[in-house]
Amino acid sequence: MRAQSSATAPPAIAVATPGRESHGFGTLQAALGVVAFSLTFPATAWGLEGFGPWSLVAVRSVLAALIAGSALLALRVPLPARRHRPGLTVVGAGVVLGFPLLTTLALETSTTAHAAVVVGLLPLTTALFSALRVGTRPSRTFWIAAFAGAAAVLAFTVQQSGGALTTADLYLFAALLVCAAGYTEGGRLARVMPGWQVIGWALVLCLPLTVPVASIALAHEPVQLSAHSVTGLLWVAAGSQFVGLVVWYRGMAAIGIPKASQLQLAQPLLTLVWSVLLLGEHLTVAAPLTAAAVLVCIAVTQRSRG
Repeated sequence: MRAQSSATAPPAIAVATPGRESHGFGTLQAALGVVAFSLTFPATAWGLEGFGPWSLVAVRSVLAALIAGSALLALRVPLPARRHRPGLTVVGAGVVLGFPLLTTLALETSTTAHAAVVVGLLPLTTALFSALRVGTRPSRTFWIAAFAGAAAVLAFTVQQSGGALTTADLYLFAALLVCAAGYTEGGRLARVMPGWQVIGWALVLCLPLTVPVASIALAHEPVQLSAHSVTGLLWVAAGSQFVGLVVWYRGMAAIGIPKASQLQLAQPLLTLVWSVLLLGEHLTVAAPLTAAAVLVCIAVTQRSRG
């Protein structure tokens, strides 16, 4: 395979896809991506019923890399240019390894509802990284709404944790930082290659690390296969980390970033619903109220990014 030329590769979001796909089908694909992401935490909780945290994350990454690698080979996608590989390394460190590992460690002691509210701050954290890395200049209204959302999540976290942050909370806040860095670098790379290829190559590049870690973890952590644990593992590998991203980026290309972003506002609230339906968790009043407050703050930021 030859190196990919950034001079000839069209930007992922600028491709004129509306002529090939209806607006309604694009909206459906973006919505399916949001649903896939909203199931990540409940699926992780199921996976932890039968796998240790390191085994779950490493095997998840290996399986997702095999799916991504097969797609890249089948479509004869050229290798990314050498200058893009440092950026792909950041994506791999943040999205493929860091975020899944830190959130999985957090979910060993935290409820999915609590984690969903905290991680609902991710779009705002990503905006901050984007301003620092890419040089975007959001408006003052944007930053007021962003800090209001952050304050709401921090207040919720401290209140739920009895007045002090727990280890799980620290994992979740660290997950926000590394994932925001990965999303920001991935968004920059998506200007020169399709978004699904960004995550695909990041997964493949992590294989030299994830394969040995998976082997070691499986040998040292107990494994108890069950319908829940296997379903959870397969979902986070195939649904969350690859297929979900494919339909999300295709939908985003069809309907545009602003409309797709509005759909993603429902993700934390959807996760709260799944936590009740699939895990039987009991929500405190603060959880949906805080999620709704963050949703409003993010909606304000979406309308004032300029």
